[in-house]
Amino acid sequence: MTLAHGGGGKAMRDLIDDVFIAAFENPAMGELEDQARLDLAELLPDGGRIAFTTDSFVVDPIVFPGGDIGKLAVWGTVNDLAVGGATPLWLSAAFIIEEGFDVEALREIAASMRAAADASGVAIVTGDTKVVGRGAADKLFITTAGIGVIPPGLDLTARAIQPGDRVLVNGRLGEHGAAILAARGEVELETAVESDCRPLHSLVAALLDAAPSTRALRDATRGGVAAVLNEMAVAAEVGITLEETALPIRRDVIGFCEILGLDPLYLANEGLLVAFVPDEQAQDALAAMRSQPGGEAATIIGVVTTNRRGTVVMNTAFGGTRIVDMLIGEQLPRIC
Repeated sequence: MTLAHGGGGKAMRDLIDDVFIAAFENPAMGELEDQARLDLAELLPDGGRIAFTTDSFVVDPIVFPGGDIGKLAVWGTVNDLAVGGATPLWLSAAFIIEEGFDVEALREIAASMRAAADASGVAIVTGDTKVVGRGAADKLFITTAGIGVIPPGLDLTARAIQPGDRVLVNGRLGEHGAAILAARGEVELETAVESDCRPLHSLVAALLDAAPSTRALRDATRGGVAAVLNEMAVAAEVGITLEETALPIRRDVIGFCEILGLDPLYLANEGLLVAFVPDEQAQDALAAMRSQPGGEAATIIGVVTTNRRGTVVMNTAFGGTRIVDMLIGEQLPRIC
């Protein structure tokens, strides 16, 4: 990459055609105007609401066990839509590229994004490219925005959480954070852990079909499950009690965290959601998640209470209790 690739001239046009149009071309792109023009009839066929989200991705390294920054950018935004109950439809993608970045590597990331979008049933319909000088960015940053449709009558919100609701997760905790740290090579530890980077829209659809009274969903990315639970406890003005023995965590992730002094509750995930479901529908929700890819390790990890409102506590494996507080600072930088 050179600065000319971001200068608005022929080099930029060639880059867009060769890398991005070649990877993302679809009917919604139309004639490549400065905006995508989308059909409202497709957007809101039976009423409902629009879900709209945006996120930026700055992971280091940009290719890691189980994924890369391209998959992360697509599936991260797809999942932000899915946990609102929305069917994802369209994405935009903006790229900040450091001068000197390898064009073939950029082409591979674009192809990875197209594959991730196809797997999720979404189209990347518009975007932008900027090239900055050496040192002004670290290789590649991607910002994606997404639009989806929430069907009529569905309103997933923390305000709906009630005492007695069960707290479920669809998979194992901390795998993305552990995979990224291992991939950086800053510690001489070997692990076979891969990122849990994956789309969740199909799993969410199955969950909502089996447990239509599901109160709220949230994907546990930065800050991990602990951050999500604290946010939800405060928003709903309830307490949450976890069972340490119920937490689904790989043994090698536990060992990895013990050696480095980390807590898997605070490690980032990229394919894990937290669900709050009424007690009478919790088993149906659990079965539905376990029937879907990415939900095989689904588990009930806790319950909503009226105790210590706004606080998350955990019953430990040793018979005691401890507060699971919000993370102060960060365990790992540049994680997603």
